Amino acid sequence: MAGVAPSITFVKAADFSKDRTVKVAVVDVRDDERQYDGHIAGSLHYPSGTFEEKIPELVEELKDHDTVVFHCAKSQVRGPTCARILADRLYKEASATPELKVPKIVVLEKGFDGWAAAGWPVCSCQDPSCKRHPSS
Repeated sequence: MAGVAPSITFVKAADFSKDRTVKVAVVDVRDDERQYDGHIAGSLHYPSGTFEEKIPELVEELKDHDTVVFHCAKSQVRGPTCARILADRLYKEASATPELKVPKIVVLEKGFDGWAAAGWPVCSCQDPSCKRHPSS
C-alpha cells in the first residue's frame, strides 16, 4: 500500500558492513552521551530530542544512500522510534512524489553499547568531519 512504511528491522553490525556496494549512512540519535562515550566514525548525529525538527536536513544528507542504520545507546527506544518517524515521513512523501527514492531503514541491533562491547571500532575524536552533525 502506497505511503505505508514497512516494518523496521534490526541489523547486526557484521551484516551491515559486509556489502561494500551499498551506500550506508549511520544515524546516531543519542543525546549528550555521544560526547563522552565515543561514536561510530562517520556517523551522522541527530539527537533524539531535536530529531523531528531536523528531519528535512537529514533527508537532504541521506538522498544518495541506499540504507540508513539508526542507533542509540541500546537501540531499544530512541533509535527505533526515530527510525519509525523517518520511515513514516519518507513513505508518506513518496506516495505524493513517486520519484522520491526511499532508502532501506534499519536499526543497529544492541545499539552503540553492543557495537562497542563487540569490539567494533569506536571513535572518540573531536574531528568535525568524523562527528558530523546538523547545523544548529
